[in-house]
Amino acid sequence: MAEAKEAPRCEYLCVHQEVVDRVNREMPEEGLLFDLAELFKIFGDSTRVKILFVLFEAEMCVCDIAQLLGMTQSAISHQLQVLKKSKLVKYRREGKTVFYTLADSHVRTILGQGMEHITE
Repeated sequence: MAEAKEAPRCEYLCVHQEVVDRVNREMPEEGLLFDLAELFKIFGDSTRVKILFVLFEAEMCVCDIAQLLGMTQSAISHQLQVLKKSKLVKYRREGKTVFYTLADSHVRTILGQGMEHITE
């Protein structure tokens, strides 16, 4: 097995302590950073991202989303549960039909900025 090479080191170690201290004071708590990482994991699934973009355009029921994406209602329902748990979508009931939409403007912003970033 090949021996791992050590990364090159700086010849001079220069820590800018005032910058390190300032950033350290501004760092969110570990729990908040964990929650943020968990939120971004939700966006790591292309099916969930497709559903979010569908809901970016219109409020829809499970049947409509399944038809549009060519998936089963069961698969869509499962992903909607994940998105609801993460507070990315909300729903309203009209008779026996449940309609889904994006939870708030923050979700619209995340999707919009993400798309803008990858299309630059």
